[in-house]
Amino acid sequence: MLAVPQLRSSVSTLKHRERVKVNTVYRFRIYPNKAQRELFAKTFGCVRLVYNRMLAEKKAHYEKTGKNLSLTPARYKSEFPWLKEVDSLALCNAQLHLQTAYKNFFRDASVGFPKFKSKKKSVKSYTTNYVNGNIVLQNGKLKLPKAGWVRIRQHRKIDECYQLKGATISQEADERYYVALLYSCEEPVHETRKAETAIGLDFSMKELYVDFNGNHAAYPHFFQKARQKLAREQRRLSRCEQGSNRYKKQKKKVARIHTRIAHQRKDFLHKESKKIANSYDIVCIENLNMKEMSQDMHLGKSVHDNSWGMFTDFLTYKMERAGKKLIRIDRWYPSSKTCSCCGKVKEDLQLSDRIYECVCGNRMDRDENAAINICREGIRISGMMLDIEKKIF
Repeated sequence: MLAVPQLRSSVSTLKHRERVKVNTVYRFRIYPNKAQRELFAKTFGCVRLVYNRMLAEKKAHYEKTGKNLSLTPARYKSEFPWLKEVDSLALCNAQLHLQTAYKNFFRDASVGFPKFKSKKKSVKSYTTNYVNGNIVLQNGKLKLPKAGWVRIRQHRKIDECYQLKGATISQEADERYYVALLYSCEEPVHETRKAETAIGLDFSMKELYVDFNGNHAAYPHFFQKARQKLAREQRRLSRCEQGSNRYKKQKKKVARIHTRIAHQRKDFLHKESKKIANSYDIVCIENLNMKEMSQDMHLGKSVHDNSWGMFTDFLTYKMERAGKKLIRIDRWYPSSKTCSCCGKVKEDLQLSDRIYECVCGNRMDRDENAAINICREGIRISGMMLDIEKKIF
């Protein structure tokens, strides 16, 4: 006998009172020719140079005078004439990124002081802005400042009412190029809606999550599947002489394996979070510290392979866009130790105990029991007026 909370109430009709501007990003792969690749490489280097020079001068000026120094990229064009060969807006964005890094540091010191950009970083990128039609997307091609028309693989349609704001061109570790197009759009503001359905999700190291109905995400563990192939390619890389052509070629193979794993993982998490956001009005999860968990439990690879943090981030913005609610309960709430039937806390429960047994006769999967408690606690702290009924399985 198992009591599971079910939420039942009439769903209010959504009324569009007003519209609010939001930003959305579309990411596509691009195929630049040789001249465009050279231009991108120059731009990456120029942006890095301007950022590092600004940071160095600001630090030196503050240590000497105790005052902040205001700088612009135009300051360096007389010293480095080749800065004029690249997009000037990319250099201006380097200045803005440095200002943002300073603001984040002074707002929260735990963020860390701005660091110098390294030439050896595997991912390179720069950002430019839309001004007077300098960026155009049409007929399978993308027009970029200085670069001209670049072939693009546009796998998604973009609403014509969206306004283009800017673009970020990046080169991944596998030497493939991508563009992230930033659009501004208006979305309707929904009235507060009453919830009809809710679900509790408990983190599972093996299957990403388990809900209170006993359903599992069945996460494929892409990293574990590719581990043998990745190890083989990494051994070959270790035998190559650093800096040689063979070393660069083998390094690219290793990077492509990592990129494929990352894309597979992100695709799975997007689909799984979308499925949950479409099915439920309230989703309750635990506010876990995954970084601490991976260090304390010596399960770093498994924790990072699951990407629970990325999954919850996707779920958060998908729920918000749908006018629904994601509730995070306190990580210290004893969801696993509490019996979902009688409410008694089993203090001697060990991590190795995968079946929860209570003196009241309740015997069920540990994660499923925790998911029920997470859902109940999330409903309690949600502050929403809900009619809760019990359903007997």
